Amino acid sequence: MEQQIRFCTTSDGVRIAYATIGEGPPLVAVSLFFGHLQFEWNDPDVSAFWQALAKGRFLVRYDKRGTGLSDWDVADLSLEARVRDLETVVEALNLERFDLLGISEGGPTSIVYATQRPETVNRLILYGSYPRLFASSKIAEPVLRLVRSEWDMGSAALASVFAASSDPVKVAAFIALQRVAASGDTVARILEEISRLDVTPLLGQVRAPTLVVHRKGDPLHPFDLAREMAATIPDARLEALDGDAYPPWLGDSASILRAIRRFLGDEEEAGEPEATAASGLVTILFTDIVGSTDLTQRVGDDKAQETVRGHNTVVRDALKTHGGSEVKHTGDGIMASFASARGAIDCAIAIQNGLAAQDSPVRVRIGLNAGEPVAEERDLFGTSVQLAARVCAHAEAGQILVSNVVRELAMGKGFLFADVGDVALKGFDEPARLFEVRWQEAD
Repeated sequence: MEQQIRFCTTSDGVRIAYATIGEGPPLVAVSLFFGHLQFEWNDPDVSAFWQALAKGRFLVRYDKRGTGLSDWDVADLSLEARVRDLETVVEALNLERFDLLGISEGGPTSIVYATQRPETVNRLILYGSYPRLFASSKIAEPVLRLVRSEWDMGSAALASVFAASSDPVKVAAFIALQRVAASGDTVARILEEISRLDVTPLLGQVRAPTLVVHRKGDPLHPFDLAREMAATIPDARLEALDGDAYPPWLGDSASILRAIRRFLGDEEEAGEPEATAASGLVTILFTDIVGSTDLTQRVGDDKAQETVRGHNTVVRDALKTHGGSEVKHTGDGIMASFASARGAIDCAIAIQNGLAAQDSPVRVRIGLNAGEPVAEERDLFGTSVQLAARVCAHAEAGQILVSNVVRELAMGKGFLFADVGDVALKGFDEPARLFEVRWQEAD
């Protein structure tokens, strides 16, 4: 799907850029406090998220005043002015009723609009949002000064919080988006406005059915704020998700998409955005059931298949929790991809712990490698995939082996590794340096 970008003008003369994609019932998204409709569309993670959300929908997004393709030279950056931007976009499209999605700082804007114009909002979704900021969460004055005076350094400082646990490549992309989306002075002014807002008194006035979606490890907005919103907004539902990424397109974006589409009543659930799994550097994980043939001979076909299904459930649950994307079932195991080495290792540990907790007779070996595979028809190919499979084959039952590149990507993330040494792997001329994850200690 390709987006269409147009412009409208607010009552105070600010030109606002908005984009539409898809067909169907309208869904208006009020996203992060900064953005750039065109630049971020070139990021596979971002565009894949929005395209997945637009399936069967007429999706509307816009750049807020002072950012992106909208006017930068703006005096009024208040919450009231941002609500005005939303009203102007809605009026430009002649939308009479629509579903409204507020992301992060877009949440308070959406809450105000929903209470002022209840006749227009069918349903309200709040992701990673808040009614007010905790005092401990306010941007410190030294950071604001850095953002104003040295935007290159300030954007990196903000990204260290906004996308701290993400892959370094994705952090760099997030920094680039910040720098092209707004000036340092404007970002500092917006952050000051955000630190002062409080829409808590309006929560009880929301009349639209509401879904509050929040990652429990959100580094910026404490989960208690999400729980407070869900408890105060009449008949609101809370969807608590694992993870600590701030932008919805990083980490396990599939769980966010599923929660939103279920709430909106869309029959087809959105899976992991297809472009994400094969975009740039990814970590490949293979599981392999040890002795699957012997197991069949011991317990019979039916019992063995039931055991395999138990393995599949554990693996797939771990993938959902840790942001993995299943590529395919290999017969005796599952192949998956991850945006980060940390997520892949966390998932591998969760799989081994999950099988142990079930007292399962299945023993599984797991191998990981990182690289830039070739994507074709929802499958991944290339040397990096082949090496991951060979690493898995070299592992023993209950063991997690990783290549050196995975170990380097995960350095400083709290994992324990034991050097296995240089290992000759079938099909490779040069030996590969492998490391064992000491997952019992790490967990």
